[in-house]
Amino acid sequence: MKIVITLGERRFGAVLTDSAASRDLLRQLPVTVDMIDHGGVEKTGALPSPLSLDGQPDGADPDVGDVGYYAPGNDLVLYYGDQSYYPGIVVLGRLDEGAAAQIADQRGPVTATVEAR
Repeated sequence: MKIVITLGERRFGAVLTDSAASRDLLRQLPVTVDMIDHGGVEKTGALPSPLSLDGQPDGADPDVGDVGYYAPGNDLVLYYGDQSYYPGIVVLGRLDEGAAAQIADQRGPVTATVEAR
């Protein structure tokens, strides 16, 4: 399952895993998400509706370049730095190579448009 994320004038792709949460995200697309820097390692922004947690562990240790979901905040998350294990994190997929660096270059709030590819 492939998606395209646009931040400003930059576009990059991601591949989602086959999970209930990823399928729920796909049903919400296209979606525009206002995102902020969080902890110097991720961009986060609220989705319109919660994603299913069926079959997901209680938390995850995402890698740089992962696309995630933070269930307690109903947030889509783009990881551009190292985040350790945290309860409520669901890894949804993986950004294309080089995308994390492009996200890190965009300081401050951004608007992301997420579409199915």
